Amino acid sequence: MITLALSKGRIFDETLPLLAAAGIEVLEDPETSRKLILPTNQPDVRVVLVRASDVPTYVEYGGADLGVTGKDTLIEHGGQGLYQPLDLQIAKCRMSVAVPADFDYASAVRQGSRLKVATKYTTIAREFFASKGVHVDLIKLYGSMELAPLTGMADAIVDLVSTGKTLKANNLVEVEQIMDISSRLVVNQAALKLKQAAIRPILDAFSQAISKQSVPS
Repeated sequence: MITLALSKGRIFDETLPLLAAAGIEVLEDPETSRKLILPTNQPDVRVVLVRASDVPTYVEYGGADLGVTGKDTLIEHGGQGLYQPLDLQIAKCRMSVAVPADFDYASAVRQGSRLKVATKYTTIAREFFASKGVHVDLIKLYGSMELAPLTGMADAIVDLVSTGKTLKANNLVEVEQIMDISSRLVVNQAALKLKQAAIRPILDAFSQAISKQSVPS
């Protein structure tokens, strides 16, 4: 049995065409099914639904043989112990610094001010500001980052940005882009050795599907 860990939402939806390229079709809709383990048209392949932040853990500890997770999650989790063969080029967005529209971020950085930064991504934020020589106090939040500057709790946020509409709606502006983010395929190293005959065709099909998507039409 091959077990694939996915999270609901954008990553799940954008992984489906890659699975189709490997001849795998998920037989139930995660939005309507109450099951956490979904069957596929392949009797020896199943999908487990877990929180996005838990995908690397499930794969690392053998709860799943492979999974799809964002680069941001891998950096925060620490990708040690995971084989990361493919950037799937899906669920693309960026990690950015955003501040209230009336906050002079450039001046604050130039003057060496100590910034209060709210984020779920403390590892990424810490390394980014350290590389710039900017002193920050990090405030760990798990959601609704935009609220932190609006309530005066933080000067800035570090968060994922896709369209920027949420920032704009809350009178925040993107002032620095930290990195581009996309989703990766991660594989349990032991499973790759023990189940190579079953896993390798999936990796090859994913790889070919990505190559076709990246070729200009």
